[in-house]
Formats: sequence, structure tokens, C-alpha cells
Amino acid sequence: MSGESAVGADRESRAHADAHADAQDGTRWLGAVGLSVVIPAPVPEHTLTVLREHLDAHCGTGPGAWELILVTDDAAAPATAAAAEPRIRLIRPDDSDSDVDSDDGDDSAVRGRGKGAALRAGVLASAGDRVLLTDAALSAPLYELARLEEALDPGTPQADDAPPAVVLGRSRNGLVRTLGIPGIPGFRADTCAFALFDGDRARAAFGASTLDGPAIDAEVLRWVRRQGWHVAEVELPARRADAPAPTEAQTQTPTLTPRPDRRQALADLFRLNAGGLAVAGAFLLLSLYVFQGLWTDLDGAYLADALQDQNQWEWFVGVTTDNITHLRNPLFTLSQGMPDGVNLMANATMLGLNVPLIPVTLLFGETVTFALVLTLGMAASAWTWYWLIRRRFVRSRWAAAAGGALAAFAPPMVSHANGHPNFVVLFMIPLIIDRALRLCEGHREGHSVTRDGVLLGLFATYQIFIGEEPLLIAALGMLLFCLAYLVVDRRRALAAARPLGSGLVVALAVCLPLVAVPLYWQFFGPQSYHSVLHGDNAGNSPRALIEYASRSLFGDPETAGKLSLNTTEQNAFYGWPLLAFGVAVCVWLWRSKAVRALALTGFAALLLSLGPWVPVPRTEIVLPGPWRLMIKLPLFESVIEGRVAMVCAPILGILLALALDRILRLRTRELRTLGLLAAAAALIPVLPLPLTVRDRAPVPAFITSGDWKGYVKDGEALVPVPLPDPGQADALHWQVEADFGFRLAGGYFNGPWGPDRIGIYGATPRHLSNLLRDVRYGAQPPEVTASWRLQARQDLEYWKAGAVVLPFQDRDTELRDLITGLLDREPEQVRDVWVWRVGPGEP
Repeated sequence: MSGESAVGADRESRAHADAHADAQDGTRWLGAVGLSVVIPAPVPEHTLTVLREHLDAHCGTGPGAWELILVTDDAAAPATAAAAEPRIRLIRPDDSDSDVDSDDGDDSAVRGRGKGAALRAGVLASAGDRVLLTDAALSAPLYELARLEEALDPGTPQADDAPPAVVLGRSRNGLVRTLGIPGIPGFRADTCAFALFDGDRARAAFGASTLDGPAIDAEVLRWVRRQGWHVAEVELPARRADAPAPTEAQTQTPTLTPRPDRRQALADLFRLNAGGLAVAGAFLLLSLYVFQGLWTDLDGAYLADALQDQNQWEWFVGVTTDNITHLRNPLFTLSQGMPDGVNLMANATMLGLNVPLIPVTLLFGETVTFALVLTLGMAASAWTWYWLIRRRFVRSRWAAAAGGALAAFAPPMVSHANGHPNFVVLFMIPLIIDRALRLCEGHREGHSVTRDGVLLGLFATYQIFIGEEPLLIAALGMLLFCLAYLVVDRRRALAAARPLGSGLVVALAVCLPLVAVPLYWQFFGPQSYHSVLHGDNAGNSPRALIEYASRSLFGDPETAGKLSLNTTEQNAFYGWPLLAFGVAVCVWLWRSKAVRALALTGFAALLLSLGPWVPVPRTEIVLPGPWRLMIKLPLFESVIEGRVAMVCAPILGILLALALDRILRLRTRELRTLGLLAAAAALIPVLPLPLTVRDRAPVPAFITSGDWKGYVKDGEALVPVPLPDPGQADALHWQVEADFGFRLAGGYFNGPWGPDRIGIYGATPRHLSNLLRDVRYGAQPPEVTASWRLQARQDLEYWKAGAVVLPFQDRDTELRDLITGLLDREPEQVRDVWVWRVGPGEP
């Protein structure tokens, strides 16, 4: 609801209340009312007396000081006090002359339909400048009203000089936590059981509500927040010793709905979240569309553009399952890279997902887990971006949904979906960003810096076990945003610095103890390394920013291939229409400080993604890039700088949502149509296409039959020909299919190389592994000499080899003759492979 419509609702609710007052007899006060107290239940006579005495003492006895509205459909409800006291109004929804009538004359909306209908009737019948909601048992002591009024007082200093619209009272002992449905994330008080509202805003909020059951609290608080109104929270102490305790009659007071119906609560919760569930369903369908090729043939399909990353990631799934189920160290394995092994914490093992999914892996296999992580992960990432955008930036659900979809399914995300789950399963990043923004707000709206810092630390901890590099890049993006906001709004940025800094200290205090051992193992444990070699310049070409990715609707695989490292690293490729649309939105909404900060952040991220050296297209000119300032910094030295452009995906998503939210509220149909056409023109070229698949290379029958067990003993390695490396890693899938029964020489992982322990992809090459790879891919076999035989024997001993296995393949004749010469013995043919026994004791 827009600000104008909210004001309209305020006026309508005020007029509604005035109309009710006019309907009363001449003894009813017709002027302004200071405080309206609404109780959605009948109240015993003695409790009415207590209420009246307290309100007289607190608000005064004069006309219009206060009114008490009791909503009940109980014919036996006490009416004596109401008849004698014109300030007490008894509303019976089933009466034909009820105080509350709907616009169409149908009062069934509140007849016996629960707490929500009762609260809505009572609040809309109120006329007070402030509205207090409480219960018939007076669970929260009335003397605490003063504390709520103090928090609601416009004179009370606020973080942004704006008073709250509602103050929630939270009881330490939980007496007021009567509803088991949370209101809005981050608030400990999940009901309006004791809450003080600004009168006009209360009537607007309850007038906009639709639920009749107990979940109306959640609906109203969510609506209030989406108007941009503040919600404060006051923690109520335990009842004072000198305060009268509730009588037995009070605690047994009947209510309009004595106990919340769980089924009704669940139904209300579903209605309240139906739109969000629909958005989640749409995201899931979009994700299934992208991965449809994989799901149609889980046993035989392989992502065609994944290179060897699908083999590697399924191996990560399998080795995690194998380690955990055999109670071994989940941070290390000897399954490949013999004899040194693999530091799993220093690889993208995604323990945060693979460990919880062990039951799925055991039941259905590694490929199903791989497909589930990609499919559900991208859908969940889109939903959390949607949640953040709607919570922080726009009111329109579908504008936020479009922004979330772009953030999660942008061209670079779809490119990484070919085999980099750690770069597409980003559902924690929006939660981390939201928690950081809450820290910037300090204590406003009942925020607790300590609580938010603790949650931020836990969120960051979990993200570390999903993907460290995405977290690092996200942190870089958030730092850029902070600097940009410092430029556009220095006062507010400096005001946010203190609570943010305090919260970050708390977050580090929580996070570091939890990750200290894993990170120590990663950086100082076996097979750790200090940086990763990925070329002199892995930045984006300037053309890559405006071209289309291979799997975009308008994409050209040949052009995209020339402008990227490979098919999984098309890290920009937003297309010129989308970038032009983003620029146009920034110009249109430039008055918004958030838009200006987002624009500066996106521009800086694109500049950094160009790398340390930026070639000028169609010239021989190469310019120094800003990444030169970061290339030697710890952690960033291992980052592929082109990936920094992925920061722009959520930025463009937020700008798209802001634009659509404004476009949908334009007054003229022609302008709305023009705006929607512009958005469509920007998005259609980058719509994702389904990822292509190919037939998976078959696993040799020698492996699937278990014949390998007669050739490789415990502790020995199987040596495939050629050895697995980043260019060919099918042997990792052999190992998965064999339930990790044997170890592998070679491999595809990140590990150290040389005395400086520089990170490389794959095991440290040896003479024999290089020779076999070269011959397999076209080189002529060398003349076998004694020195070659000696080197081959030394390499096999180094790998602790038990058998050399050559599957039938291209150039297998050349390879068989070469290995036979090197080992000076003939192989055995076992099913579809040639095998040479080379373990200890073999001649």
C-alpha cells in the first residue's frame, strides 16, 4: 500500500469511528478521545472496575480521556458497567445494531470467527488518538502502559527522528506470548497481546487486515513494517511484588476464542504467506527449467559445459559421506592425490550442505545430491533475495520477485551453475546483508546489537562451510556499499558506524571460535597452500560486460567463449540493454540515496572485475586496472577477479525491483506500458536457457563389477591412464561408483605445488603423469630407455601404486605399447581395460 492509500485508510477509519459515535445515545461522548483500550473478549465486572479505576487515575476522569471497547459475541457478557459508564462500549457482532458494520452491511466478518475478527472490529470502532490492545486476564500489568506511552511519545529521540507507529510489550515470563506464530523476523514479541498503537495507524493497519484468526498479529505487524513505519519494543519486567496478582476469575476469563485453533492458525499462516509461497514455487519451477536436462537422466546425463567440475563436485559429496559415515576426519582424505591426499577444507567441499544431505546421498547417490543442491539452492537464493528486496526496498511482491529472480538467475549465476554450486547456492548472503543493515540501525525498532551480532556471526559461520570465496566477494561488495553511502550521506553513515562496528565485534567473537580449527587446518594443515594460480589476468574484458552469455536467450557461445576463461567463468555478460536499463533507473531515481550508493557500488565492482590490466578493445593499448591495488592482499590473491562482477547481479535485481515498483504505481496507463516494455526489453535478451547435457562417459566394467579388488590392496593406489587432472577427471566418478574402495593417484582438487606451496589445480605433476597425458592427446611416444623405466618405477612407488589401469579409449594402442615398454611386462585384459600389476612384490 502506498503512502497516499495509507492516509486514505486513516481518514476512512476515522470517519468510520465517528459514524459509530454518532450512532450512540446522547450520553455517549462525541468528541476526541485520548486513549482507546480494546479487549477482544468479555470481561468480568470486577475486572471492569479495576480497568476503570486505573484508566481514571492514569488518563483522567474527564470526558474523552479514555474509552474501553469490549468485543464479544457472548450474550451473557456483563453489561451493567457498560450501561452505567458511557466510556465503556460493548460490541456484539451478532447484534443487528452493532457498532461495527462493514461497508456492504455484512457483519459476518466478525461473527464468531476468532481473535482477528474481534480485534479488527474493536480497533475500527475506536476513536482514540492512541489504541491499546490487551487481554481480558490483564496478563501484562496495566501500570506498564506508561512505559509504552513513553516509547510512543513523538518527543522521544529516535534513530532517524521518526516516532514509532506501534510499541510492543514483551513479557520476560512469556505470559503475553500466547500465539505460536512469529510476527516479523527479528522481533521477540510475536503478538499484539499488549501493544500501544498510534490511533490512525492502528485503524489503517487493522482495516487493511484480512485474517480472522490468531495470525492477525503477524499480518498487522508485517503490514505496518511495509509502510515504512517503525515498530518499537519494550521488555516488560515481571509483575511487581506490590501489584495485585490476577484473580482466579481473571485467569479463567473466557475469550472470544478460548484457545487458538491450531488448524485455523495454520490456515491463517498459509493465507498470510500464500503470495510468498507462490513466489517460491515460481523460483523452483524456473530452477527446474534450467536443470531439466540433468533431471531427465540422472544416471547418464552430464552437464556439457561443466568441464570436469561435475565429476569433482560429486566426488566432494561422496568423500564427505564416506568420511562421516566411517568416522574419519571430514577435513582431509587420501582418496585422491596419493600419497599426499587432499585438504578438503581448502577446497569447495560445501560441508554445510553435503553433511546434512548425507541421508539423501546414501539413499539416492551423489548425482541426486548434486542436482538437488543446484536446483534447490538457486531457488532458495532467489527467494532470499526476494525476501530482502521486499523487506528493505519495495512494497510490490511481484516487483521484488522479479528482482530476486534476476539476482539469482543472472547470466553469471547460470554460467556457474554448470558446476560451481558454491557460487550459485547463495541463500545465506541476503540474510547476512539484512543482519548487517539491522546493525546499522542500532537500537531502533527494538533491535539488539548483541543479538544481531550473534546471529550475523552464526550466519557467517554457516556461509563459510558453504562457500568462502562468495562470502569474501559479498563482503567486498558490502564494503564498497558502505564507502559509497559515506559519500552520499555522510551523517547517516557515520551514525551507523558505531552500532555496526560493535555488532561486527560480537559477530567475530561468535564466528572465530567456531571456525578456528577448520580455518587453521585450511591454511596450515596438510596439503594447505597460500594462493591459487589462475593466470596473469583473469579479469573481464570490457566487452564481456555488454555481451551475452552462452546460455542467455540472445547469447552466442562462440563470442562468449572468446571473452571468458571457460564456460563456467562467464562472470559478467549482463548485456548492454540490461546495463542501459540499470543506468536509466539510477538517473530516474537518483534522488534516492540508496540508489546512488547502489550505483556507485556496481560501478566500482565492474571496474575491479576488469583485473590488474585492462586491454582497450580493438587497440593494442593496455591500461592499469584498480585490481592492482588488491592483487597481493591476503585472501584476495586467490580470487578470480572477474567474479567480482557477480556483485552486480543483486544490484541490478534491486534496481529492477525499484523500477517495477514505481512503474506499477504510475498514474497513466501509457507510462506504465512504456515502463514495462523497457523492463522487458532489458530482460528478454538475458533470459536463461536450460543447461545443455551430454552422455556421461561410462564407468569401466572392471570397476563396476568389483574386479579391481583383486589388483589393488588396502593402502595402495589405482593409477588410471591418463591420470585424473583438471582436464580429464572421469576416474573420480569411477571411485564414487566403487564407494571409495580404492585410492587414486593424481586428481582434480586444489593443492600445493613447490617449496612456496603455491596453489594449483590438481596433484603435483610427475614425469610419468605428464608423459601419459601427452601421448593420450596426440604426442608421439618417446623411445623407451633405461632412464625412462627408472623414472616410471620411481613415480609408481611414489604413488604407492597397486595397479595401472588403461581403459579402452582413443590412442589406447600407443598407450598400451608405451606402458608395456616402461614396465617391461605385458598387461592383462580384464573386461574392458588393460591392467598391469605394479604393487610391492611384483616383478
